[in-house]
Amino acid sequence: METTAAPLPPNPDPCLNVEITPELVAQHGLLPEEYERILGILGRTPNLTELGIFSVMWSEHCAYKNTRKLLKLFPTEKKDKDAIGQVLVKAGDENAGVIDVGEGWGVAFKIESHNHPSAIEPFEGAATGVGGIVRDIFTMGARPVLLTNSLRFGSLESSQVKRLFRGVVSGISHYGNCLGIPNMGGDVYFDDCYEGNPLVNALCAGILRHEEIQKGAATGVGNPVYYVGPGTGRDGLGGASFASRELTEESAEDRPAVQKGDPFMEKLLLEACLEMMSIPGLVVGIQDMGAAGLTCSTCETASRGDSGIEIDLDLVPQRETGMNSYEIMLSESQERMLVIVAKGRERELEEVFEKWDLHAAHIGEVKEGNRMVVRQKGVVVADLPAKSLTDEAPIYDQPATEPAHLAMAREWKVDSIPELGQEAVEGALLGLLTHPTIASKRWIWKQYDHMVMSGCTVEPGSDAGVVKLSIAGINKYLAIANDCNNRFCYLDPYRGAQIAFVECMRNLACSGARALAVTDNLNFGNPNKPEAYHMLKECVKGLADACAHFDVPVVGGNVSLYNEHGEGAIDPTPVVSMVGLIDHPDRVTRSGVKDSGLELILLGGLPDELGGSYYLQSAFNKKEGTCPKVDLDAEMNLQNLLIGQIEEGRICAAHDLSEGGLLVCLAEMLFDAHGVGASISLPDLGSSGRLDALLFGESQARAIIAVKPEKCDAVIQAAINLGVSAHEMGKTDDSSQLKVEVAGTSVINADVSGLKNAWESAIPKHMEIA
Repeated sequence: METTAAPLPPNPDPCLNVEITPELVAQHGLLPEEYERILGILGRTPNLTELGIFSVMWSEHCAYKNTRKLLKLFPTEKKDKDAIGQVLVKAGDENAGVIDVGEGWGVAFKIESHNHPSAIEPFEGAATGVGGIVRDIFTMGARPVLLTNSLRFGSLESSQVKRLFRGVVSGISHYGNCLGIPNMGGDVYFDDCYEGNPLVNALCAGILRHEEIQKGAATGVGNPVYYVGPGTGRDGLGGASFASRELTEESAEDRPAVQKGDPFMEKLLLEACLEMMSIPGLVVGIQDMGAAGLTCSTCETASRGDSGIEIDLDLVPQRETGMNSYEIMLSESQERMLVIVAKGRERELEEVFEKWDLHAAHIGEVKEGNRMVVRQKGVVVADLPAKSLTDEAPIYDQPATEPAHLAMAREWKVDSIPELGQEAVEGALLGLLTHPTIASKRWIWKQYDHMVMSGCTVEPGSDAGVVKLSIAGINKYLAIANDCNNRFCYLDPYRGAQIAFVECMRNLACSGARALAVTDNLNFGNPNKPEAYHMLKECVKGLADACAHFDVPVVGGNVSLYNEHGEGAIDPTPVVSMVGLIDHPDRVTRSGVKDSGLELILLGGLPDELGGSYYLQSAFNKKEGTCPKVDLDAEMNLQNLLIGQIEEGRICAAHDLSEGGLLVCLAEMLFDAHGVGASISLPDLGSSGRLDALLFGESQARAIIAVKPEKCDAVIQAAINLGVSAHEMGKTDDSSQLKVEVAGTSVINADVSGLKNAWESAIPKHMEIA
């Protein structure tokens, strides 16, 4: 039975004597029925500090109150208990999931959003997003080994979008470069739907021994609670609540909700925490002060440990004067951690942090019972059941209504689009190669230090980034990929989400990696709108079914809702981030060819679908059509073929067909080598009977591989054995030209260097214009 707190005595702090009105409750983002629930839990009226604590802990950002039921659809562990990649820490149990990669080592990885802060203060919003996700990883006891990002912006024709784009990339590069963690790039999309509401999703992965995994639970009555890191300020105040409402002109002025980061301080904190955690038995529990700051770290550790916790705010290091309890508890100042230490060993922790010139303040201790008690100036300013803030947050199952445009997409007919003439093929290809979503992202990743730590094996720009796990002393390679084509999710959320999943797997397979596990970032609009909730629900179902089919569990992630600005919501954007493992350096494969004389083989059949393609966007400014079909068995066969033939040493390069289709895929494969061209022959127009669908359609389960001639027959036979269509299209040569003919008729003869220059210069040209 919960004990009911006695009424709190008067306090000279004005924030504790504020009258709690319906207007004040609404300002904190709480519904009237939620406030009634709080009254029932407490048996009294909360003070302002307690109201603020409930508001952040019951926000969507912390409580997942509109998505918790949906997230239960995701598998959280492997069905095959003998497969590599067993889950060591499940989704939701701790700050990040952890999977086994063999030889006693594990990988912790997670993705999180910092969308709203980046829309307001792009540099600080993106930078602190990096800092937060890095803390989630080293809180687990892992040494971070890579960063990557998934970014979405509006049209680069807009000066405001350019400002956001420049600021976000600068913030990411500044923070990550200062920390000395390689950034492997990631995926970047540009679409009008993100105008005013960019998406900034940051991922970090780290390596650790199984026995080094740390937990975020406050256990052991009498164990001291320490605050470590820099002092608390008023920056980031109420950031979790800010992230759980739509962006409006008024909320866009809520700059105190954007945190200020200091990467050099985080580097000190990282090293101090890893050193502290390396001392056997010293750390009982550890928790990052991320969203909701000191509030979240105290109540979550108490809730996980089935214990009480008591802290004294007078002992909390503060960098501003006159801060009240509301401000201290809700501040999201960066680079701070909460640590529960074994009693009697306090001095060991303090010595570590003295060495690194950081605060290590003893602010409280673990208590019997179930309450989070907060004191200031000798008075109790908050007395709440810890689990009421975490496990007992309200959970909703919102009404869902299918948007009208989904039926229109299903009924769409390709003959509504004028057919492409042979004379227009080169212009259409150039239009796609210069679309910012498809164009080279070198302008972005050249600002990132991807070579630091000397682990980068495949630099940004290939299908997946690859780092050697040299820090672990094992001869294995970790591959990472992010994917989500918002256009497909807009037209068919279930199928679009599955396309994001299988494309991510294909990217890993083309790099030689077997997918192990997923972390996802669900970026959607307002869940209280039935049409938006339908899109969210269908995307989650699509991902969950794909996870189950491939036995690839979800080990964590993030939900970012209320991504709306101005007239409407962003397209559904369920970003899928996947890690895979490569066992040998000879199996690391890139997307670009290096030599002439290689056979180019199309796997999976001729593309035959045009719906939702970037060709429709580039040529007709249309986001319409029936989403490409998804065949999960065909995807599995293709990926098994790719990985198997890479392991046999038969594939020199591999690149999956995705945005832009067949011709874009071919061109991109030739951009890595100087003077290399290709002569391609396609037998016919395929089942669609259309040149545009063949060359630019984005049908799934397809890839192009480059193979030495003497190994071609073995690859073709392996494809036949797995039921994968394999068409020998032609060879690379030293002509420097991309020559393609269809059914004996030439459709393009273009200079590769000209195509590459257009592809490479597209984004820089946009960014040179104010």
